[in-house]
Amino acid sequence: MRETLTIQEQVKEYYGRILSSKDDLKTSACCSIEDLPVQHRQVLALIDDEILDKFYGCGSPIPLAIDGCTVLDLGCGSGRDVYVASRLVGSEGFVIGVDMTDEQLEVARRHVDSQMARFGYEKSNVDFRRGYIEDLAACGIADNSIDVVISNCVINLSPDKERVFAEIFRVLKPGGELYFSDVFSGRRIPCELRNDPVLYGECLGGALYIEDFRRMLDRLGCPDYRVISQKQISLDNPEIEARAGMIDFYSITIRVFKLGSLEDICEDYGQAAVYLGTIPHMPHRFPLDDHHLFVAGKPMLVCGNSAAMVGDTRFARHFKIIGDRSTHFGPFDCAPASAKEAVGDTCSGGACC
Repeated sequence: MRETLTIQEQVKEYYGRILSSKDDLKTSACCSIEDLPVQHRQVLALIDDEILDKFYGCGSPIPLAIDGCTVLDLGCGSGRDVYVASRLVGSEGFVIGVDMTDEQLEVARRHVDSQMARFGYEKSNVDFRRGYIEDLAACGIADNSIDVVISNCVINLSPDKERVFAEIFRVLKPGGELYFSDVFSGRRIPCELRNDPVLYGECLGGALYIEDFRRMLDRLGCPDYRVISQKQISLDNPEIEARAGMIDFYSITIRVFKLGSLEDICEDYGQAAVYLGTIPHMPHRFPLDDHHLFVAGKPMLVCGNSAAMVGDTRFARHFKIIGDRSTHFGPFDCAPASAKEAVGDTCSGGACC
């Protein structure tokens, strides 16, 4: 427990007192390296400069079709993603931000009234709570109460990541979604680097080895996750490169659904999915992940897991599913082309998807 408190206090110190803005970061690991969707950029234009300047993140972890949803942002910091989600869920939705750093929460809370006025809301649809992402119950987050959990380059900072993911699955409703960006590594981080406060604060020391992440999800009852985007991180700091340059770090955006029907490989049940073109700003195509692009009106063969992800979640109203799981035809080959070229007919990652 002493080590846990030490790591958390180091992170609080780094993000609450050492960093005054994102310009103080030593690497790009905690900075967004993704192009934001146009609807997100439109909302960012309405967000106060102080919120943007004091925000640290490595992706764009806010999914589509969240109107009316209850969203939980883990490690919300200055509140940028909370406010973007606030606009996207609309006045009937609600967004909760959880963070352990008082200085960051002070920034987020200071702008609630001005942001609600800019969005044209009569009452606030956001709530910022001080707490730890390993213990969401202490923050008043009930079982099966959240539609979507988001997080932007924060889970890597937790000293107990498995507990974080267990809490996420506890609070998500059946069919709910975790959609997050974080820093992952191509190998396990050596102990001396994991314990370095600067590397930890820069989102490198606590990066999860991607295969350990897969194993962790499987232990928690989720055998399939999907990669949305992935980009290798350039350290761009001679001192940090000299110490950690042997490790390949990646900023990855991932989606995970709370579905009891998922299998550990893609299975073929002869199912097809038709995207109806009804998600706002996506009238022609909908990307489920980095290799499933649904074309509006076109029936597309899918594995049982993909059928569940669009048919048994909030996306169901935007899709027509053809077929069921009454007849099994064997494994379904839905690996991305890059994986097939690299390793033949096998692939790594969530359920070969």
